[in-house]
Amino acid sequence: MSLVGKHLIDPGDFTLTEFDSVFQLAEKIIENKEDFSEICKGKILASLFYEPSTRTRLSFESAMLRMGGKVLGFSDANVSSTSKGESIADTIRVISSYADIAVIRHPKEGAPKLASKYSSIPIINGGDGGHQHPTQTLTDLLTIRTFKGSLQGISVAFCGDLKFGRTVHSLIKTLSRYPYNRFILISPRELRLPEHIKYSLDNQKTIEIIETEDLESVIDNIDIFYMTRIQKERFFNEADYVRLKDSYILNKEKLKCAKKDMLIMHPLPRVNEISYEVDEDDRAVYFKQAEFGVYVRMALMALLLGVYKNA
Repeated sequence: MSLVGKHLIDPGDFTLTEFDSVFQLAEKIIENKEDFSEICKGKILASLFYEPSTRTRLSFESAMLRMGGKVLGFSDANVSSTSKGESIADTIRVISSYADIAVIRHPKEGAPKLASKYSSIPIINGGDGGHQHPTQTLTDLLTIRTFKGSLQGISVAFCGDLKFGRTVHSLIKTLSRYPYNRFILISPRELRLPEHIKYSLDNQKTIEIIETEDLESVIDNIDIFYMTRIQKERFFNEADYVRLKDSYILNKEKLKCAKKDMLIMHPLPRVNEISYEVDEDDRAVYFKQAEFGVYVRMALMALLLGVYKNA
């Protein structure tokens, strides 16, 4: 099995065995970072962000720099030739001769997939519209695997914006590939998980899905609590955003009824959906989750570039 030269556009592009290879390498990196400090020496990452990002962009750049490689790219489409009307196809043809691997974030769904068709280097989807965010999924799975020891037989609650949340779409589709998982979907009616995603889930016969608008009624039966923000940038009507933005706020009072070993996760950025007082709770792992994003992206790029030799 080899991941060398592959693209990662959708989590479904990788088998569960390939996921395991990424996690195993990430765990080795966490144990001894110095062993990996020069494995990408001479390699260049193209960081192409057509949409704002903090964690995804900087964690990719940190990952490449930590492996001894270099980074080029842009964090604002207005400073690229896109502002002159250049197509993604032409951009990636050129970038393929400048870099060894590329990560692309784009507001239009399917843009990274289109780029991969014209690229001679591995393309990684850094998030496309409300569609997919596969490296956030890798980060989330590594976090769950680290703290829970397993990716199956768990009760996972997704709370907040389940309609537009690409992190939720990627993670629930991937967790459905592991057997005996239970999903609790907590959202306002207007922001429910799209029906086409529910119908596309794997292991339909071994998973259970519960939908509710009432957080308090289910919080005592959750292993993983995955909170998301209500995304202002996805709304066409600001009045709708204002009406829904404070639908759920996790605080210490609500946590009194939760399991003592429940994990609290969040892809970040946070607005006000998790109170700052929760940060001190031992169950809150969202900042550790963000840290793991660097290591899993180091592992992913090392495997796609073929620079890691498992001696």
